[in-house]
Amino acid sequence: MSDDDVSVGEEKAFSWKVYGVSVREKAPLLQFIREALETRECIVHHVSAANRAPFHVVLDLPGAERLSVLVYAFLANSKPTKNRPADEHRFQIKYGGDLSGVVDVAVDPFGVTTTIFIGIDLDRQLFVAADPLMNTPSPMSRSVEFKADHVTEMLDTGWAAWERERREAKTTTRRAFELLPDIRTEILIGGRKDRLLDLILLERIAQAPGNERQGLDPGERHLIADKFRELPERTAGAQVSHKLLDELGVTHEALLDLISSASRLKMAVRGWVAETHLEAYLQGIDGVSDCRRIQEEGRPDISLRWKGGKPILIECKNVLRTTYAGGIPKLDFQRTRASKSDPCSRYYAAGDFQIVAACLHPVTEQWEFRFALTRGLPAHGSCPGRIDNNIRVGGEAFTSDIASVLDRIA
Repeated sequence: MSDDDVSVGEEKAFSWKVYGVSVREKAPLLQFIREALETRECIVHHVSAANRAPFHVVLDLPGAERLSVLVYAFLANSKPTKNRPADEHRFQIKYGGDLSGVVDVAVDPFGVTTTIFIGIDLDRQLFVAADPLMNTPSPMSRSVEFKADHVTEMLDTGWAAWERERREAKTTTRRAFELLPDIRTEILIGGRKDRLLDLILLERIAQAPGNERQGLDPGERHLIADKFRELPERTAGAQVSHKLLDELGVTHEALLDLISSASRLKMAVRGWVAETHLEAYLQGIDGVSDCRRIQEEGRPDISLRWKGGKPILIECKNVLRTTYAGGIPKLDFQRTRASKSDPCSRYYAAGDFQIVAACLHPVTEQWEFRFALTRGLPAHGSCPGRIDNNIRVGGEAFTSDIASVLDRIA
């Protein structure tokens, strides 16, 4: 073989920005992480130095599966702060003494390394985690707040998940995760020290590649976090995939297929299964024909014909886990992204599709849907021609009778 027949293979690897930090401040956090994993009988093979952040940890699960974890860790406490509620706990996002920059939170697009973004309360031996994908980039000195009631729940039960309302970053000179001024829902997850492995396993599912944006929508993230609470603490690592996929209500064959494909597992927890159940339901309705999933980025989820008429477009959306008073489901009805030149483009217009199908699974844990015509939904308060992003899935607008909704389309 000649030299001309030999070449060097090259593939872009996952990398992250490293920050210099105080060993005195960060070493106790690193010790907490290591002890948390070893408590669950994990074998820790590698831990990066305490003077560099984020921490990189390589471990084996009790079943010998190897994991690579990137940990953005900050100190959490309840130190009294002027003009802040007395029952507030928080962790502040900062690395080093220069607070004028941002923390770029790296998430592996290949799904090999799992990122967690946590505050650690050393006094109470607890952690609280935010969604890494909703916190990159993060301006230095920004705080993630939670309440004393959440701490009590974590201490009492070992694991908790709750909604946190997010607003647009106050900074105008530094990069921040793009949010509109409207309240956005983020799910925080917390637990006692020995539940840190469960958080890593949850984030591994959330960050699996293969969709428009890695991550779970808030309703499914909350539901899956609640399911983790029910797993036996010592054996959660071995049971998590089967437990969660059983919850998705798919066949044994589909279960094996999903487990073998990280991208399809990701799609399952973000809406793939909801759309599949919706498609199957609609195909069984008398009068429905040509029902199919579109599966194209930026387009509605399903197209069908009603009684031989023109194609009708349907968007499938998961409701949030937490309901309004009286048990009325909440629908966070907006796109993942907006055009920088047109912030209102985040919100849907009635002409984008004719029907929204609200999947109630995050609340009822059943694959059931409520349907509404988009033209009958409330208008957005500050974006003319757009639909409000906070929708109550109840009242006269929504019904379980899809045929009656289809009949109302001219």
